Amino acid sequence: MSDLLLNHPEGREPLQASFSDAANPLGLDGIEFIEYATSQPQALGQMLEMMGFRPVARHRSREVLLYRQGELNIVVNAHPIDAKGAGHGSSVPTLSAMALRVRDARAAYHCVLERGAWSVSTHAEVMELNIPAIHGAGSSRIYFVDRYKEFSIYDVDFVPIPSVDQHPPATAGIHFFGIVQYIGPERSNDWIAFYNELFGAELIPDEQRFGIMPKGTLLRVPALDSANRFMLQLIEPEINVVDSDERLQRIGLGVPDVLAAVKALRALGVEFVETQAAHTEQRGAISKTYLGSVVFELVHSPLATAQA
Repeated sequence: MSDLLLNHPEGREPLQASFSDAANPLGLDGIEFIEYATSQPQALGQMLEMMGFRPVARHRSREVLLYRQGELNIVVNAHPIDAKGAGHGSSVPTLSAMALRVRDARAAYHCVLERGAWSVSTHAEVMELNIPAIHGAGSSRIYFVDRYKEFSIYDVDFVPIPSVDQHPPATAGIHFFGIVQYIGPERSNDWIAFYNELFGAELIPDEQRFGIMPKGTLLRVPALDSANRFMLQLIEPEINVVDSDERLQRIGLGVPDVLAAVKALRALGVEFVETQAAHTEQRGAISKTYLGSVVFELVHSPLATAQA
């Protein structure tokens, strides 16, 4: 959350000189990980393995497991306090956080705070990294990570699972494409301002759409490497819809060939929605909902760096 969602942007201080690049003010370079909070880690883990992810490491001090395929990292957080808080007492898994790669985590964090973002108190244990974070949609967090190349956050906070390939290949060229966020009624402009002013996200024209789920507003988040840019899709509730909670709703996965990816994932046990309104085609596909909340959307995206 942020003052940007409450106050008009006029009158705020300009960006620091070190982040004067209007196209990418924070030195963003893509997504480092997506986090699910859950009280059902085994069930969620089975679902992730059907999607091609493999467990590769355990957190040193918390009930947290790291799943990976290709360049995608998903953190399953079953730490009791985190799981209960993110789901507000619900037992279904919750998309609780995304971690953004940045040039300098400390500088990026202070920059967004100056722009009105609301900080999240983090409490690192002994031998853990203190990763700065701000409030995102609902109860979610947005982390800033600058250790993602030769030396990563996992080298400090996680212990590799013995005899497991730490870099399992991506199934059917799967790579990160974007996140779908549900927002409140008439809140599109607020969230557009939030992501634009903090991250330099730009609106995608309405005529330029991706996948098979055309609703909402699309934003593209910049990156130092253009291959690491990702999309945000903001969706307001339909008229008279009771559920208007703001939250991260699902992950979008890019694949070079949707039909081939669906075939490969079906062989692993994943079921896809096949109705008149939404069905598998070369533009995209969407999985059925698992565990009451877990959905993955496939989008045609011939990213050259997708292959593991």
